[in-house]
Amino acid sequence: MSEPEVASTPLITNDAVVLGVLIVILTFVFRTSASKQPFWQKFYTYVPSVLLCYFIPALLNSFNVVSGETSQLYAMSSRYLLPASLVLFTLGLDLKAIMRLGVKAVIMFFAGTIGVILGGPLSMLIVSVFSPETVGGVGPDAVWRGLATIAGSWIGGGANQTAMLEVFGASTSLFSAVLAVDIIVANVWLGVLLYGSAKSEKIDRLFKADASSVWAVEKKVEEYMASIAKVPSTADTMTILGIAFGLTGFAHLCSDGITPYLAENFPQLDKFSLTSSFFWIVVIATFGGLLLSFTRLRELEGAGSSRIATVFLYVLIASIGMQMDITTVVSNPGLFIVGIIWIIIHILVMLLVAKLIKAPFFFVAVGSQANIGGAASAPVVASAFSPSLAPVGVLLAVLGYFVGTYGAWLCGIIMQTVAQ
Repeated sequence: MSEPEVASTPLITNDAVVLGVLIVILTFVFRTSASKQPFWQKFYTYVPSVLLCYFIPALLNSFNVVSGETSQLYAMSSRYLLPASLVLFTLGLDLKAIMRLGVKAVIMFFAGTIGVILGGPLSMLIVSVFSPETVGGVGPDAVWRGLATIAGSWIGGGANQTAMLEVFGASTSLFSAVLAVDIIVANVWLGVLLYGSAKSEKIDRLFKADASSVWAVEKKVEEYMASIAKVPSTADTMTILGIAFGLTGFAHLCSDGITPYLAENFPQLDKFSLTSSFFWIVVIATFGGLLLSFTRLRELEGAGSSRIATVFLYVLIASIGMQMDITTVVSNPGLFIVGIIWIIIHILVMLLVAKLIKAPFFFVAVGSQANIGGAASAPVVASAFSPSLAPVGVLLAVLGYFVGTYGAWLCGIIMQTVAQ
């Protein structure tokens, strides 16, 4: 009777030790990905660093070194670090600066968002014609729930993806499968965009686009970032943390009042996830960060608010990976067809809008990656055109963090309707 218990007990059961292990893993990934050594540069050309942040903890879980099922780290990071990261990401949102990027940049960003929102349900409909079981499932294993997490990732990023995982309640095994689709499909598209950046002049001629606005944006962004950059003091860092966790606490307080009220008086809202406490935590935290972005507190971006948010986010990513069983990744290869069709729809919408408004390829590429890749890769694509343009990717990606929560939720609700 004791043997099964021993077999199921992970090697490391103390969450303090597990957290230390996860932080060491993240440190290793970030240090090697930033290394100038040829081996690591070549390695990360083919292996995305974010994949390792998921995959290494997943290996530890799969080989029973740690247990994502019994650990409380995911609950802690999703309830506290995720809302805090959303607050800080949206805190740096400068809507005026984004508008100065030009109307076409904003149009292309939202074209990408619409492409993702429409692409999810349409790809489900298309695949259901020849393989209905691929997009079927019931309860936590209903495929639409897992695909909703891709919508969160492809509109905002990892924080929004986790928010959708909590709101729609996809099973761990399903999330493991769709996560592979998310990472692989998104990174193939990233490679295409990086290749296209070297051919941007030819593409602009094809679309009859005037790219002179891009260089005007370059100068304005350089001036803006220089105006807020500073060496952070302890007071700055404590202010950043106070805002992040203060608003997170306020979001929890509001959610504790809103959720039971809606559940008791409007139970029909449950099918829209509006009785989910986590939904209200995320929405209120994001909206709070947006409101503060209209104040001088936005300048805390220059003191590293988004950098701290990124640390929170990657702890969250590692704790998600720790719940994954790598053997489930290939459990539904048909999901890759859904992902490929989905990204093609996104691309077609982007190209159609770009053709209509004669947008430079720079806005197409960065607008797409601000959705699909978020803050992790949008600056990479922008800097492929010019290193000084990297902040453009950051600004649009921050907009994605705000839009992602609502856009992904809408996409998930539409996919739920399609699945019924």
